[in-house]
Amino acid sequence: MAINDSNNKIVGVPVKCVAVIFGVTGLVGKELARRLLSSSSKRQWKVYGIARAPQIKETLHNPNYHFVSCDLLNPSETRQKLSPLDDVTHIFWVTWASQFPIDSPECCEENEAMMSNALNAILPRAKALKHVSLQTGTKHYISLQEQPNAKEVSYFDEQCPRVGTGHNFYYVLEDLLQERLGGKIPWSIHRPGFIMGCSHRSLYNLVGSLCVYGTICKKLNLPFLFGGTRECWEEMSIDASDARLVAEQHVWAATNEAVQSPRGQAFNAINGSGFTWKEIWPAIGTKFGLSMESLAGSDAMFDQDFMFSSAMAQKGGLWKEIVVQEGLVQTEMEELANWGFLDVLFRFPRKMLGTRHKVDGLGFTVRFQALDSILYWIDVMRQEKLIP
Repeated sequence: MAINDSNNKIVGVPVKCVAVIFGVTGLVGKELARRLLSSSSKRQWKVYGIARAPQIKETLHNPNYHFVSCDLLNPSETRQKLSPLDDVTHIFWVTWASQFPIDSPECCEENEAMMSNALNAILPRAKALKHVSLQTGTKHYISLQEQPNAKEVSYFDEQCPRVGTGHNFYYVLEDLLQERLGGKIPWSIHRPGFIMGCSHRSLYNLVGSLCVYGTICKKLNLPFLFGGTRECWEEMSIDASDARLVAEQHVWAATNEAVQSPRGQAFNAINGSGFTWKEIWPAIGTKFGLSMESLAGSDAMFDQDFMFSSAMAQKGGLWKEIVVQEGLVQTEMEELANWGFLDVLFRFPRKMLGTRHKVDGLGFTVRFQALDSILYWIDVMRQEKLIP
């Protein structure tokens, strides 16, 4: 079926909802598409998945799924490819442009241009649009340019004011939606912590990074070290967000009129259970077949001087060997792992912890334990033949 087919039929049943997912190959985008197209979904969905490039190995095989390759930073290409999508009822924005530092004016400008191009193409023709969903993150509550107080512990709720210092493209996108929707279309903002999912198209891919690291440690019989600060090792410092939970919250907000607002509703999209890396690190290593039993509860795995980016810098060739030997999907190491991200995450000087009071009070009950999420997504990575 062509992408501009507005027949709106699914096996003889009228399609009630038509979604366009921007960033469909990402951690949440993949799961969101699966969730909407699942036979257990309460609604019948047709899904347009938008990304610059397709997955190396497509895992979504459904006649009601239509992938559209599009460079959203190119206004003419975006208009040409997306303006035919005149049957869209729900927009899910789960992508961002990462060519510039995340706290820079250029990052704000680039992300604004990307969303503006998409809205220019879709809004004039999407006469049945019911809801727009925007995904940002808990970085909404902090500035990377502020001097952190190492002892300060704050639990951020959705009413916390914007931070006045630095640049945050999250604010730019919220303001753009407020302006373009004009108080006529309900919209929501979803703020996850670090996201756990399966993708080879995500810059900040925690599970992918841990998977490659664990696989290399197993191959070379290396210790499965945690490199970071003692605070990040021993204390709750950041929230985990399972991609299944984030996707489910997107759908919950998009289809539940009781929680919608034309002024925009913000929701923290976090697992809801605190954790420390010291508690769960041994179980992660065990999942990769490493001997960790004698190290549980100790500091033998902690090394504040260990840097992932240095230790793994020359391992790209080894990863290629592993891919061939194990018959895996062809990937470069950098497509799954971001060593600089791990170095920053495990040394982050601020605690980014949110509350779930709002979503709990509104009836969103999905929860996960951080360790359970990580182990689940390692299994998915294996099922998709991205790791051995």
